Amino acid sequence: MRDNLARLVEEYDREEGAIVGLLQDVQEAEGYLPRDMLEDISRQLDVPLIRLYALATFYRAFSLVPKGRHCVTCCMGTACHVRGAPRVVQALERDLGVRAGETTPDLGVSLDTVNCVGACALGPLVIIDGRYHGGMTPTKAQRLVQKLRGGVDADGSADSA
Repeated sequence: MRDNLARLVEEYDREEGAIVGLLQDVQEAEGYLPRDMLEDISRQLDVPLIRLYALATFYRAFSLVPKGRHCVTCCMGTACHVRGAPRVVQALERDLGVRAGETTPDLGVSLDTVNCVGACALGPLVIIDGRYHGGMTPTKAQRLVQKLRGGVDADGSADSA
């Protein structure tokens, strides 16, 4: 990706409105937005670095730190919250050894929370690598973490990472 950055910047034709798309491409390729790449984009587009950081911190989809191979997200919306989501998050934090918003030191798992994903009937809801796991309890969350740690995706298939 780093070798192709200049070409990618040219593809976006230096349009102000295309910066978000460019950042999305970098995020997808790198897994996050490395500072050195943001600095390169800033120079090549002649856009203040602070503008890129403003975009990167405004949109929750962007990350300025490396994310794990697996993404675990717990919904904290009202329906999930009243059905026990805070206890599920506590269990995930305990079992993963990180707090919500952090990534394990081995870059294996990132744990996040969201306000609502719109699947209230499934709550409490945990999403692992895009797969929804409803009716979550602390015990079920612990089993999912064990599967992830054992090199098996949460749905039981072999981990390709």
